[in-house]
Amino acid sequence: MNKEKNNQLSSRRNFLKLTGLGAAALGLQQFSCKGGGKPAPEHTIQGLENVDEKPDASKPWVAVSDRKIRVGLVGYGVCKFSAAFGFQNHPNVEVVAVSDLIPERCAELAKVTRCNKTYPSLEELVKDKNIEAVMISTDAPGHARHSIEALKYGKHVAVNVPAVHGSLEDADKLYEAVKKSGLKYMMFETSCFHEDLYAMRQIYNAGGLGKLIYSEGEYYHYMPTPIDSYKGWRIGLPPQYYPTHSNAYYVGVTDGSFTEVSCLGIPSIVDHLKPGNNPYRNSFGTEIALFRTSEGGMSRMACSWDSPGDSGEKGRIRGQKGSFYGKYQGLEKNLPDLVRPSLPPGVESGGHGGSHGRLMDEFVSSILQDRKPLIDIAVALNMTVSGIVAHQSALRGGEWMKIPQYKL
Repeated sequence: MNKEKNNQLSSRRNFLKLTGLGAAALGLQQFSCKGGGKPAPEHTIQGLENVDEKPDASKPWVAVSDRKIRVGLVGYGVCKFSAAFGFQNHPNVEVVAVSDLIPERCAELAKVTRCNKTYPSLEELVKDKNIEAVMISTDAPGHARHSIEALKYGKHVAVNVPAVHGSLEDADKLYEAVKKSGLKYMMFETSCFHEDLYAMRQIYNAGGLGKLIYSEGEYYHYMPTPIDSYKGWRIGLPPQYYPTHSNAYYVGVTDGSFTEVSCLGIPSIVDHLKPGNNPYRNSFGTEIALFRTSEGGMSRMACSWDSPGDSGEKGRIRGQKGSFYGKYQGLEKNLPDLVRPSLPPGVESGGHGGSHGRLMDEFVSSILQDRKPLIDIAVALNMTVSGIVAHQSALRGGEWMKIPQYKL
C-alpha cells in the first residue's frame, strides 16, 4: 500500500511537471463530481451536475423482483463514480464491499455508501464469494484488465467508459472473456440515457426513422489543463481514445456499428497536447471521424479537448423516414413512449443529463431478469474500438481503415 501511495505522489509530480503547473495553480484545478461523495466547492467537472428531476407520477417504477443483488464497488478517484450511480440506494441492491487503492479514498467510499467491508484492491475484492456483481470505476487503462479479472471470479461487470484503452488486442481479450463467462457485462455510456438519444432509440426501434442515412455525434470538453488522473492517464489523451459519448449517437441508437473510418486530427496549441508533454506523444486536441455505418450510411463523430465554447455531448440523425434534431420530424404519426424510464424510490437521476441512476437500474434489472443489458459487450466495443481505429487513421493523414466488428 505504501508503494501504491508513492506511485500516486509520483504521478502527481509528473502531472505538475508535464503541465507546467505549480502548487498554487493546481489549487485552481480542484474539481467536484456531484452525484457521489462530498463535492469540493470550487468547480464541477463538465457533465457531472445532478439533474433536479421530479418523478413522473403517471409512470411509476415497478420492481421486477424482491431479490437483492450483492454488489462490490471499486474506485473512488477524482470523479467518485462508484458512488455516483446510486447502487447504494437501489432497493434491489446490497453494497457488501468497496475498494480503492488509496486508503483514505476507500474509507470515504465506504462511508458514503454505508458499507462496512473494505478491500485494498480490486484483485482482493473479486475473490469475495459473497459478491455477485462489481462496479468498476478505476482508471481507463485498467478497465479491460479489471473487467476480465472480475469475470474470472464469476462476477457480473458494470464498468465506466471506455471499454478498453487504445488496444485492439485488449478488446479481443475482453470480448472472449465475456462470451466465455456467460455473465452480464455493461458499459455505463451516459449518452444512452440522455433524453434526446433515448427518444431517438425508441423512434428508431418503432420504425419511425427507417434506415439512417446520416448521423452526427459531438463530444466537446475544453481542457486547457487536464483533469487529474491515476498515473496521469488523461494527460494528452488522444480524443478518439474516449469516443463513446459521441459514437453513442449512432451505435447507441441502432445497436449497429461502424465498419470503416477516415479521421483527421488537428494539432493543438494547448501545452499538454504537445507530443513532448504527454505519454502518448499525441499532438491532436481535436479529431473528427467520418464513419461508414453497418446500414450503409455515414456518420460524423467529433471529439475535442481544445476548443473553448459550449461543451457537452450532442447528436443529430437523419433517416429515410424521419429525422431527429432536438425533436422528431418525419412520416410516423403514432410515436412510441419517449419518456425515459422511472427510477426506484430514493434513486436520483444523477449527472450526465440524468443518466446515472438509469444506467445503474438497467444493469441491476438485466441481472434480475436474466436478459441482455442495454450496452452489452458488443455495443460497448463497437462504440470504443471504432475510436481507436479512428486515431490510427488520423496518424496516417485520414487513410480509410477497416474497423473490427463485434456481435453477440
